[in-house]
Amino acid sequence: MRLKSLYLVLLLFPMLVLGKSKSSVSKDDFQYINLDYTGLEQVKKLVEKKKYDDAAKALLTYYKHRSIKHPDYNIEDRSKFSGKPLAKDNQEKADKGLEHLFFVHKGYGYFDFGKDINWQYWPIKDNEIRWQLHRTYWWIPMGLAYWSSGDEKYAKEWTLQYLDWIKKNPLGLSKENDRFAWRALEVATRVQDQTAMFNMFISSPHFTPEFLMAFLNNYNRHAEYILNNYSDKGNHLLFEAQRMIYAGAFFPEFKEAATWRKSGIEILNTEIKKQIYDDGLQIELSPNYHTATINIFLKALRMTQLANLDNEFPSSYKETIEKMIMAQGDFSFPDYTYPMFSDAKLETKSSMLKNYKDWLQVFPKNKVIQYYASNGKKGEAPNYLSSALKDGGFYTFRNSWKDTATVMVLKASPPAFWHSQPDNGTFDLWVNGRNFMPDAGAYVYGGDEEILKLRNWYRQTRVHKTLTLNNENMDTCDAKLIKWNTSDNLDILVYKNPSYKNLDHIRTVLFVNKKYFVIFDSAEGEAKGNIGVHFQLAENCNPSYNTQENAVSTGYKDGNNLLVRNFNTGKARFVMEEGKVSYSYRQEAQRPAFVFEQDKKDAKAVNFATVLYPFTGSKVPSITLKEEIGNNPQEGSIHFTVTIDGKKQTIKYKF
Repeated sequence: MRLKSLYLVLLLFPMLVLGKSKSSVSKDDFQYINLDYTGLEQVKKLVEKKKYDDAAKALLTYYKHRSIKHPDYNIEDRSKFSGKPLAKDNQEKADKGLEHLFFVHKGYGYFDFGKDINWQYWPIKDNEIRWQLHRTYWWIPMGLAYWSSGDEKYAKEWTLQYLDWIKKNPLGLSKENDRFAWRALEVATRVQDQTAMFNMFISSPHFTPEFLMAFLNNYNRHAEYILNNYSDKGNHLLFEAQRMIYAGAFFPEFKEAATWRKSGIEILNTEIKKQIYDDGLQIELSPNYHTATINIFLKALRMTQLANLDNEFPSSYKETIEKMIMAQGDFSFPDYTYPMFSDAKLETKSSMLKNYKDWLQVFPKNKVIQYYASNGKKGEAPNYLSSALKDGGFYTFRNSWKDTATVMVLKASPPAFWHSQPDNGTFDLWVNGRNFMPDAGAYVYGGDEEILKLRNWYRQTRVHKTLTLNNENMDTCDAKLIKWNTSDNLDILVYKNPSYKNLDHIRTVLFVNKKYFVIFDSAEGEAKGNIGVHFQLAENCNPSYNTQENAVSTGYKDGNNLLVRNFNTGKARFVMEEGKVSYSYRQEAQRPAFVFEQDKKDAKAVNFATVLYPFTGSKVPSITLKEEIGNNPQEGSIHFTVTIDGKKQTIKYKF
């Protein structure tokens, strides 16, 4: 107990010395600084003379004039903001932050943490509230508000809150507080973002030499913590490594800066080979995290470039990132959105355009990235349409790169990680500017029993566009590709997923004439029970139901519509289901959902045939489908006839 108390005293030393009446800086404050670093000669002399206050002043002067660059916020950038209004959301975060109304999560907004800040306040038992509180999302807006207005109230309050955080969140305060305040991901977020705040506030008189020493001691503590507490795997490990590169490159004056930098670079060089499939997909198979991972790798590269250290990354590092960007384009729709698979959220076109513009700076010769970055005005669209990312299992059917395109993106993947959902076979269908069948998304992440119940609703297999046994969740997501082929008139995907014990799901998707889709589903194995093939539509689609023909059609007034029809009439039952979609955290909407069901009474396979037909206008087309003798896609034979408004077409294909 005595050792722990002594540790807390040492941990809070910068805070304690700030309260001294005489000298407020000591020799110990410089123990982590490499005083032999070029530019710190005067600081070293003053430390040797035991003039610690003067040494701190000299160090502050050095930092105000040094040449180390930040990727986003540099001292000289202040003039770009001075006198100019901030974006409304940033101004609100900054102003409310002054009153301790902290923006902790966009799913919840602002919470009042009290006049005497209670950093352990947990108003709703969602873990993300506690974690993201310690990412201090309102501090950079306070810095921008300071640059914009020049009002010292922002700098004064930031320094007070910064010191208050140190005082009230020491490592070892409690197991629970360590879980949230000192999880490596949150520590790494602070390590990255505080480089920006350092530049934003360093010119303020409130950024005193004493505050500088407290800041540097705290920063060193953070970086050393990450070094010894990296996450085991996944995107968290990547974030942490990238931010250690920030620490080592932005603050080369620390004795351990080279160690931090080397650690981050080695991890990213290793993980880019482990976490990225050969097709460019990131192994978590979540489009949001795929995008984030691209930016992680590039931020690390950019930071080392600014510090003239980028030679520590091999050429293969950049080549893999370029492959990831190309994969991003493959699974995206013409409006730059993409499916909300595996905890992803709805992306915006403006955000993705910004990403592509940033990426283009690294790959200026890539005509396809230039095409995306310019919104199709420059560069070249890919020289293919439909595409398969076979390693990660994202398959895209496409008839154009234009806004009027028809695009289906389907997930039939290997096992993934925590963010992945039991949803192999699910897909989004985007036609002429509209996503008719968005993925369910993810409402929340984790927390107490009530929060997990909300999360788990969206993780059910039955709320995705795939096959279920007794409406239960899939046991396994490990799809094996049987066939992928593209041509002018017919694109084919066939895969098998061992969805349940003694039951395989074989799904065949055909993109016919680059116009419409035929889906054959087969449930094979000894298992018995209720077999269902589920579909969900976008909210506000004004659907019409024809239960006699197992058909559902949308009723959009602009005439851009979709027909879904199952052709197992007499065998499959049409059943309405509860449907919801969540485009962003804690936001959800009701939507139409339905299932075609059959009973599996023995070892014989149960089969479904469904057509998804986009059409224009309000008149629903008349469609029939006849499976001809020998139609058995799982065995390599496709043979059926489709009749649409009296026009007959027979599709016959063997593989």
